[in-house]
Amino acid sequence: MIDFDYLKREIKKEKVTSLLVYQKGNSIFEYYKNNKQREKLHKMNSCTKSVLSILVGIALEKKHLTSIHLPVYTFFPELFKEQTDSRKLDITIYHLLTMTDGLDFPEFGEWNSFAPMVYHPNIMKFVLERPIIHPVGTYMNYNSGCSHILSAILQKVTNMKTEEFANKYLFKPLGIKKFNWYSDNMNINKGADGLVLKATDMMKIGQLMLQNGVYNNKRIVSEEWIKTSTTPYFKTYELIGYYGMHWWINKLDDKQDFTYENTYHFALGFGRQYIFIHPKEEVVIVITSEIYENSLLPLRIVQKSFLI
Repeated sequence: MIDFDYLKREIKKEKVTSLLVYQKGNSIFEYYKNNKQREKLHKMNSCTKSVLSILVGIALEKKHLTSIHLPVYTFFPELFKEQTDSRKLDITIYHLLTMTDGLDFPEFGEWNSFAPMVYHPNIMKFVLERPIIHPVGTYMNYNSGCSHILSAILQKVTNMKTEEFANKYLFKPLGIKKFNWYSDNMNINKGADGLVLKATDMMKIGQLMLQNGVYNNKRIVSEEWIKTSTTPYFKTYELIGYYGMHWWINKLDDKQDFTYENTYHFALGFGRQYIFIHPKEEVVIVITSEIYENSLLPLRIVQKSFLI
């Protein structure tokens, strides 16, 4: 049960621009800071990564990809010709999805790699030239470069831009008509942070996940992929939880075990954009925000509203 009085009271204190709550497919709570937010295309930032994960699942189902264990070098051998560390040949799609590539990529903090990456003329080259500092597949380190390479792989195997593939096989079936997906200067859609959607369309992504890949009685992505991508593979940051395949997974009550009742998964973007799915309660929550400090606050509000 959700404490809506608490939820409404707390979000009004913060820079939350919209908050939608659906249960069992029905709207049970709606908040917009102003009427403009209803139709506004919100920059999803890293929530883009979770949508990209769905697209990988669709590509597998349509046989554009035969496995998530294919080495990255097989798609872009030209980028590996001058590599001197043979361990980079072991990096697969799975390692990109789980961000266990082993590369030295400090995304956050004083020496963050994100800004130099996005302004580099060849993002993939920038990422793959980073030295390996962890054995591949053993350590999760948040790396937006992984997501961009995934987008490039999708474009390679489908012979379509990622946004075109998404529009044909994901957005149109979901009834999503308005969106933008920004590209880099090599015309690769930004896999890390380039997608822009309305809050109501972010909700459709959440409903698809809640319904194990089905929307309006139509199978869009396999149930197996939904379960695989939201499995908690690697423990990450203390307050966020675990990482699956471009989805975050956590417990409502950290003192309890991972159970169906206690587990939720979510997409998380800079500025506190969220798509939050709680399967047991059949609840999806979408949050768009302009919160650049106390960054986990909306997540904490949602957690507490469930626990009260």
